[in-house]
Amino acid sequence: MSTTLAVPTVRPTATRSAYTGAGLVAAGALFVAYPALRPWGDATVDGMAGAFASPAWLASHLAAVAGFVLVGLGIRPLSRAAATVWWIGAGLVLPYYGAEAFALHAFGLRSSGEALAATADAVRNGPVQLSVFGVGLLLFAVAAVLVAVRGRAPALPFALAMVLFLPQFFLSPALRIAHGVLLGVGCVLLAVAVRRRA
Repeated sequence: MSTTLAVPTVRPTATRSAYTGAGLVAAGALFVAYPALRPWGDATVDGMAGAFASPAWLASHLAAVAGFVLVGLGIRPLSRAAATVWWIGAGLVLPYYGAEAFALHAFGLRSSGEALAATADAVRNGPVQLSVFGVGLLLFAVAAVLVAVRGRAPALPFALAMVLFLPQFFLSPALRIAHGVLLGVGCVLLAVAVRRRA
């Protein structure tokens, strides 16, 4: 007589969804912190050195980096396709954020004035880095829309915020902070969607 062992199907557990939801809530808080903590003095030549050299410059940009990573981990239960697109986008976006956080911070500690402005422009606005960064942000937007079109109504604010992520770079500091709040709220609503799915 042969016996067969039943192999249990692996399903998302309440514990796993709780961790995923907590990660998305943390991502939301980090996206709010990113523009709120960011020094805005780099809008002028005279203010660049102080902004770049500030510890808040590092903290704010690293908050965004951590937020992107946590979202990538968090959206997989909602859409594997969206998570795949998100991670490809992250691979393109995060090098730019690394340059913003670390290179500009180091330059801000060592130079100022027109020399710093020219260096910052070279770091930020080369055709390769802008192209890679822009494509990465577009992939983030595609991933967010993929989550929303799967009937996840709570994902709509998140999708809107990610579609606006590239244009918000051309807005005033106040509107960029408002965008961070929208993205934060969107991440919290995604956490709710993950819990409901579980």
